[in-house]
Amino acid sequence: MTDTSGKNADARHEVRTSRRRFIATAAAAAAGVTVAAPAVHAQAPIKLKFQSTWPNKDIFHEFAGDYVKRVNAMTGGRVELEILPAGSVVPAFQMLDAVSSGILDGGHGVAAYWYGKSKAFSLFGTAPAFGWDADELLGWVRYGGGQQLYDDLVQNTLKLNVVGMLTGPMPSQPLGWFKKEITSADDMKGMKYRTVGLGADLFKEFGAAVTIVPGGEIVPAIDRGLLDGAEFNNPSSDLILGFPDVAKVYMLGSYHQALECFEILFNKTKFDSLPSDVQEILKGASDATSSTMMWKAQDRYSKDLAAIKARGVKVLPTPKAVLEAQLKAWDVVIANLSTDPVFKKVVDSQKEWAKRIVGFRLEYEPDSKFAYDHFFKTA
Repeated sequence: MTDTSGKNADARHEVRTSRRRFIATAAAAAAGVTVAAPAVHAQAPIKLKFQSTWPNKDIFHEFAGDYVKRVNAMTGGRVELEILPAGSVVPAFQMLDAVSSGILDGGHGVAAYWYGKSKAFSLFGTAPAFGWDADELLGWVRYGGGQQLYDDLVQNTLKLNVVGMLTGPMPSQPLGWFKKEITSADDMKGMKYRTVGLGADLFKEFGAAVTIVPGGEIVPAIDRGLLDGAEFNNPSSDLILGFPDVAKVYMLGSYHQALECFEILFNKTKFDSLPSDVQEILKGASDATSSTMMWKAQDRYSKDLAAIKARGVKVLPTPKAVLEAQLKAWDVVIANLSTDPVFKKVVDSQKEWAKRIVGFRLEYEPDSKFAYDHFFKTA
């Protein structure tokens, strides 16, 4: 019988040796990872200073903040947008120049605020009342050539160092707040009235004395008698800014700003330096908050209009005679400003889109008022 005990002992020794060698190798590898780990540093977040053109208490500043929150969340902390209200760095109407020069990295406003640089700029904010709404305006931006016309105006014609994204469709704006009811266009003749953008040209056709001031300055101006009437934008803003404290007649429905959208701006040099995926997130967040803003507005505007009525404000529709006068004024404004080839190129593109898109909607969809009245009208 062959004695195998020595061989078995050798085999067991080899197994133990191999096991120790494996454990030692694994430990060494782990130690290597441990040693290497501190050499990998988390990238510092990209910090961007972002100012709105709105007072801190306005729902519009809240909309701007919603965009900032979305970007910061979508980038997982890689980007930190810092939201600032109007006046934190520069006054509201200086925001565009501050972004272009790099004083601010970005901002939130409306294209109508840059009317002084080019009246064509206001077409992207206070476009003519061709029967379309703001969602259809954004359709033109995305699919009707509007973005390309915007980029050409901003970067080539005006030589501004900015990247702009149009977002956030708004419903038709009120005719505004007054001390007494407006029954005809003649009632606004000689009136000291606040509006912005192409609405200023339109009401000048009425004979109004138009003043263009930022939202936060309107109510104090009415209170001091510097304005006889004014519009800003919507029930939520109007309520929080204090319009019911200085005027008791609120006229709804107007063609001077029948549609408008917001504008998000970034310094182009800064934007182009960002990683490509971050650039896409900044654009994607603009689209995402465009939808959520519209849904939030449906909820808040309807509630705040009811709150305004509860304050004893007389809420009235703008008379048909005033609306007709506004459309005739638009004819004059468009004809006068179309002598500028840039303005004409943009407005012709808008008319082509609106004619097709609104024409389709009117032919394709039933009258929503007819159905609403069936279910909800009580008198």
